[in-house]
Amino acid sequence: MKIDLTDTTSSKINKALVQARRAIGTPAVGMVLTLVIVTDEENAYDSIRAAGDASREHPSRTLVVIKRHARSPRDRHDTRLDAEVRVGTDAGAGETVLLRLHGELADRADSVVLPLLLPDAPVVVWWPVDAPPVPARDPLGALAQRRITDAYAVAEPLSELAARASGYEPGDTDLAWTRLTPWRSMLAAALDQARAEVVSAVVESEADNPSAELLARWFAARLGVPVEQVVTAGPVVTAVRLRTADGEIHIDRPEGPVARLSIPGQPNRVLALKVRTTAELIAEELRRLDPDEAYAAALHARITPPAPEVSTGG
Repeated sequence: MKIDLTDTTSSKINKALVQARRAIGTPAVGMVLTLVIVTDEENAYDSIRAAGDASREHPSRTLVVIKRHARSPRDRHDTRLDAEVRVGTDAGAGETVLLRLHGELADRADSVVLPLLLPDAPVVVWWPVDAPPVPARDPLGALAQRRITDAYAVAEPLSELAARASGYEPGDTDLAWTRLTPWRSMLAAALDQARAEVVSAVVESEADNPSAELLARWFAARLGVPVEQVVTAGPVVTAVRLRTADGEIHIDRPEGPVARLSIPGQPNRVLALKVRTTAELIAEELRRLDPDEAYAAALHARITPPAPEVSTGG
């Protein structure tokens, strides 16, 4: 069910939500959190679709904030709020409200969002594309226990990571880090089996990939070893090599959803290691709302490259 509201208020939107729930026969609110998506018209559709799929695991009230700033002095007087309320099959397992903020109201999005938050429920804010320099100090970010950005969606991912590190606050996370969860799980399991000390690491990926950068920093933070970064054709992270005294632990995923794991003294294995969808990444982030200390450590770690080999000559 959809309800369109033009030149409306937060109070009228709340009434429309109650009306819509009663109309489809579900007056009780069973949602576990409020997800605020701050995006633009171009990326709104994909973001809403991902949030809707994630809501099947985490029933949520999703508030989609689309800011339409004034393009001319005349537009500044066109300050209004348009909304679209979606419940039932149109909103996954929760309910969705699209909020289009026109004119000067775009600079006061928090005043619109605050009355629409679910009472006594966690708040998560997600910026699919352009995030503020310091998410925790953003008026919307200040409302949230969890703030999600995506360095992969910007023109200069590594510069974005530098900004995230300088402005980090507990509760911040990035989907570039979330994409590494399967890699980190498999590497941790491989190290448990090999039980050998790692002396250096190699991360192979496409150029300027933020996930590869965070993985290299994670090795530096957790293992304290030199890390070499090798540029390949991609996509994303293609291989990781951990060098030990007993040999090399190697995970190779040149393409597709299948990877190969090699551990010294053991037969090679084939692993499922697909590139996950945005909906799967968001669903993972919504499972935990506490500070991600591993992400913080990786974000602030410094990578030491391996020492160059010295030629003995002849």
